[in-house]
Amino acid sequence: MTSLDEARSLLREFPVVDGHNDLPWALREQVAYDLTARDIAGHQNAHLHTDLPRLREGGVGAQYWSVYVRSDLPDAVPATLEQIDCVTRLIERYPDALAPALTAADMEAARASGRIASLMGAEGGHSIANSLGTLRGLYALGVRYMTLTHNDNVDWADSATDEPKAGGLTAFGREVVREMNRLGMLVDLSHVAATTMRDALDASSAPVIFSHSSARAVCDHPRNIPDDVLERLPANGGMAMVTFVPKFVLQAAVDWTVAADENMRAHGFHHLDTTEEGMKVHRAFEESHPRPIATVSTVADHLDHMREVAGIDHLGIGGDYDGTPFTPDGLNDVSGYPNLIAELLDRGWSKPDLAKLTWQNAVRVLGAAEDVSRDLRATRPASTATIESLDG
Repeated sequence: MTSLDEARSLLREFPVVDGHNDLPWALREQVAYDLTARDIAGHQNAHLHTDLPRLREGGVGAQYWSVYVRSDLPDAVPATLEQIDCVTRLIERYPDALAPALTAADMEAARASGRIASLMGAEGGHSIANSLGTLRGLYALGVRYMTLTHNDNVDWADSATDEPKAGGLTAFGREVVREMNRLGMLVDLSHVAATTMRDALDASSAPVIFSHSSARAVCDHPRNIPDDVLERLPANGGMAMVTFVPKFVLQAAVDWTVAADENMRAHGFHHLDTTEEGMKVHRAFEESHPRPIATVSTVADHLDHMREVAGIDHLGIGGDYDGTPFTPDGLNDVSGYPNLIAELLDRGWSKPDLAKLTWQNAVRVLGAAEDVSRDLRATRPASTATIESLDG
């Protein structure tokens, strides 16, 4: 039996829980949420990284669908509601393949039924518009994690890719974390500044996650996790879900991406644009400036390091498919996860460790957040704090 055969066998028992997939945003950008125009029951290779046949091929058993909206939108809250509606309609449209999931028990039930557990994560605190009531509303609609920032600061938290303003979390930011703990919503620290990571770990009484981040010691990008933060995950009980985005995992790709982003802006596009027109600009730039290629091995190097620093009980996978124009060779789309597992098998990772990486850690962390919530709800009422009352 080859390593790839072993990987596929393992994934049949312990499928991948992927922490972050931007299919809903891609559907908004490409077809204005017309699900018939991108019927994921069949292959959508020409347009998307994600469809049901490739999710099956990749051994995906649970997916956190990102309900991301851009942080420069003036109407972030209704746009987030539209993203939630998109995920809801996907689950309704494909009931034999996708199962709605709100809890760790739901994830296990979906696995037992042979369906893909479908959870939601909001990407960026701008989606709550400085309102804890809105945060509770997102939770009520099924959102089970929130990334505290996206690429830009919010009023109460610093982003990894913006100029420092709050110095981490403000008083209101710490209250957001506490209210998320009370609700049972996972605190996601991808995209946030290292100062925000440390403040959130100080403030959180529940496990945190990084839904799609890699190791800064391996690739020095501010979106990645410093070792001192990885070292704190065992005490917190949380997990870091390695991402595949080349510009976060391969140093040469970091430098290339700076130039590619500048080229997109020079042509009048947002640097994260993945429309057909935007991708044409990307491809033209790539033809004249060959792109450094990340590989499965590149991602495995991050996991090796993260296991050494944080331990196997605190690792997971968050590919960021359909949220990036480029992917590593061998991890081209959601069908590629077996290639990563095969690479790790070749590096000596045991099957029990790989089961933790793919399935068990993510289920445990969500269940632990539920346990903390149960205790907090018994002793603490919903917070009525405002940003004005706490931050002035």
